[in-house]
Amino acid sequence: MKEERSKVKSDILLRVRLLYVLFILVGAVVLTRIIWVQLFSREVAYNADRLSRDGEPLATSIFRYQAAFDFASPGLDSLDTFREQADSLSKLLAAFFRDKPASAYARMFRQEHARRYRLVRPRDTTYLRSEGRIARFFDRLRGEEYITRRIYDTLRDHTPVNIFPREVDYAEWEVLRRYPLLNWNMGMVYTLVERDERIYPQGELARRTIGLTGDRGNYGIEEAYRTELAGRDGRAIRQRIARGFYGRVAGADHVDPVDGYDVVTTLDLDLQDVADKALRRQLEQQNAVWGTTIVMEVHTGEILALANLGRDPGGGYSERENYALSRSMEPGSTFKLATMLTLLDDARMSPSTVYDTHNGDPVTVGPARNIRDSHRGDHEIDFRRAVASSSNVYFAEAVWDRYGITGKKFDYSRYLHETLHLGQTVGLERLGERQPSITTDWKVPDPGVMLVKMAYGYRVRLAPIQMITFYNAIANGGKMISPVLIRELRRGDRVEERFESRTIASSIASRAALHEVQQCLQAVCTEGTASAFFRDTTRVRVAAKTGTAQITAPSEGGRPYLGSMIAYFPADAPRYTVLTTIETRAQPGKAYYGGPLAGPVVKRMVDYIYNRGNDWYGRVEADGPRRYPDRIKGGDIAQIRRVAGKFSPRTECEERRGWGRTRVDSLSRVVVTAIDETPGVMPDVRGMGLKDALFLLESHGLRVRFSGQGAVIRQSIPAGTRIASGAAVTITLK
Repeated sequence: MKEERSKVKSDILLRVRLLYVLFILVGAVVLTRIIWVQLFSREVAYNADRLSRDGEPLATSIFRYQAAFDFASPGLDSLDTFREQADSLSKLLAAFFRDKPASAYARMFRQEHARRYRLVRPRDTTYLRSEGRIARFFDRLRGEEYITRRIYDTLRDHTPVNIFPREVDYAEWEVLRRYPLLNWNMGMVYTLVERDERIYPQGELARRTIGLTGDRGNYGIEEAYRTELAGRDGRAIRQRIARGFYGRVAGADHVDPVDGYDVVTTLDLDLQDVADKALRRQLEQQNAVWGTTIVMEVHTGEILALANLGRDPGGGYSERENYALSRSMEPGSTFKLATMLTLLDDARMSPSTVYDTHNGDPVTVGPARNIRDSHRGDHEIDFRRAVASSSNVYFAEAVWDRYGITGKKFDYSRYLHETLHLGQTVGLERLGERQPSITTDWKVPDPGVMLVKMAYGYRVRLAPIQMITFYNAIANGGKMISPVLIRELRRGDRVEERFESRTIASSIASRAALHEVQQCLQAVCTEGTASAFFRDTTRVRVAAKTGTAQITAPSEGGRPYLGSMIAYFPADAPRYTVLTTIETRAQPGKAYYGGPLAGPVVKRMVDYIYNRGNDWYGRVEADGPRRYPDRIKGGDIAQIRRVAGKFSPRTECEERRGWGRTRVDSLSRVVVTAIDETPGVMPDVRGMGLKDALFLLESHGLRVRFSGQGAVIRQSIPAGTRIASGAAVTITLK
């Protein structure tokens, strides 16, 4: 019997212990959940990044935080609790920020806490001195049954007080949020003030394209994709669980926050940087007003570079306006490409047609007077020569004969609109693309004059982005596609939406007409107005057209001109289309024609792109017993080591960083020698590739000219010579 009772008792104790353990586990789970809700639940959507095509950030958000305390909060009514917590917090903040001693923080907390309470509306209240009957009896005998006290209403001042000496970033807040008082519930004791600060890691590079949202104006990608980028804030209903902890109410109408998209652009940062520097240099040298350079991939329509620079009040140049999209202006002779296609494809004019251009002297064409060419020497010329020399007279006469005399002006404008699609935008309206202007209404005072002037690029208005899209169609075999600046929208690693070019027209002209104008554009580079830059076809053959337009708008400081060059290359298998447009004033010793004004920038872009994609570090035999490179170009030592490590069993180098020259012996041993980089001293760039040589020389403030391809074999300034900033050096590659 005794043993049976003992067994029952043991079973009861076991069950009690199991229930006790179970209660502890449940309590731990609840507490963990409360802490998770408090510390890790997010109710704020994050603004997203803008990225280049290779993932480099163009614009990103850095969040800044400040704790705004409500010292009149009911959670701080207990004076003892407040002083205990505040003293601990003071010591920790003093150690964290190192701006003032803990006593200063403690004094500030106590002063602010005392200042938030104000006693108002005093009144006297009478109440019993004692509660018990016996005590009240004796109080009555003494005549002290009642006492009077003055009481006050308390007004709380809930004005928030910033307790951090500065805003903190996210990593700092993750540390601070665990401090006393700060680990209490946000909203009851304090409010976390969050500010989204936009950071542009690339500085002014493509700043107008990226855009800005703020008090200085809204524009660019920042404005166009504001909704997608901003995300959506969440909403939650919470109830108090314990002191300092609030949790979500189950089943309530909650809205979870949604982070904004990351916007991935098509911009290539290397090309963007080169375009910016080349355009900036030319604007400074020519004392120009503004300029834009665009690099477009032929088959995809992706914009690889988009530089926009304008003169600022200080005399320098910065990204002031997206001229590529927003400036719709008379293009001048670059518009002759449209006239060429119209004559060949619509009017069926033979390329052998000859007109007398009168040696550049002013002539009258139809009702239009004083039509002249900017050069002299030509008389009777055919179509190809007219394109190469950019003859205004030739195209004015050709258009007037086929569309003016015959009364077919509507056919001319209809072809420009419906076949060449020049009267419509190219799909970047969201980013500020301006509508082009090409008339279809010939009920004007001087329709004949308008027709003649349209032939060589006046009385029409197009933005640079529309012109490069048109030329890109020629490079693309007649297929006109829309440019693409935004490649995709991402949320984290997941692609939410991908953008590709749309086909505007599958073919804008006949194959015969396209072939003829392609040949003519190549002739512009070998014997025409762009020959000063692209006559040499041994490395790459380029097709291009120059243009100059005199601006009729009033201006101070000289007559304004718009100079342009649009080129695509390689001409036999086009991959890239480049445009540069610059507005300037006629000034002594300065260029204002399209070739000399825009040509150096286009030339720089063509050379850079070509050399970037061709044989940077030497050739490696594909088969045979030799599996090491014949040579490795000099350049960045870290890159040389990576390349050499792939092919050579042994690489010798004294330095791991900086610039170096290489030597490869018969045993496939690569010896790297560091280059002297002393400021003001000419470095030895022999054996280096063009890209690295240009970078190193330009970093020394030198102006570089080059010829050939391969590795540098000669430099006009010997290594070790003292040099001055701005000096010119010529390097020869082979």
